[in-house]
Amino acid sequence: MQESLTIGQLAARSGVAPSALRYYERLGLIRADRTGGNQRRYARTELRRVAFIRVSQQVGVSLEEIREALDSLPASRTPTAADWAELSAAWRARLSEKIRLMTKLRDDLDGCIGCGCLSLQRCVLYNPDDKLSGEGPGARLMLPRPEPAASACGDCASAPAPA
Repeated sequence: MQESLTIGQLAARSGVAPSALRYYERLGLIRADRTGGNQRRYARTELRRVAFIRVSQQVGVSLEEIREALDSLPASRTPTAADWAELSAAWRARLSEKIRLMTKLRDDLDGCIGCGCLSLQRCVLYNPDDKLSGEGPGARLMLPRPEPAASACGDCASAPAPA
C-alpha cells in the first residue's frame, strides 16, 4: 500500500478540493512533506484529520477551534483511538451546548411560524431600530435566557393553535 498521497489523491479520497487542502495546510490543520520537485505528499493519516475537519465544520465548529483540537493530538506519531477519545471528551460539553442552542433555535422558529401572532414588537428574532445594540452583539433576546419561554414570540399562549 502506498505510504503517501499526492494532493490530487487526498482530494479524491476525502472529497475536499485541493484548494481547501492547501488552505488547511496553511492554517496548520494538516501537514505535507515535499518531494525534491516541491510536490506535496500527505501521510495517509491526514485522511482522518481532513474527515475530522469537515465534520467539525458541518456542525459549526470554527477552524480555529478545530486547529486547537488537532494541536492536542501527537505530531510525532499516528493518533491512537485513545488520543481521539481524549479529544472527543474535551469537546463533549461544547458540542452539547451547540446542540442545545440549535434545538432552541429550531423550536423558536417553529413557534414563530406556527403561532400566527405576527407580533414584531415581542418576537425574540426581531430587533426593530436596533434598540438592543447597547447590550452587545448577537441575538440578545435569544441568547442566553435562563428559562426558555413558552414560545418564541412570548404571546403564543393566547394565540389559537395552528389548524
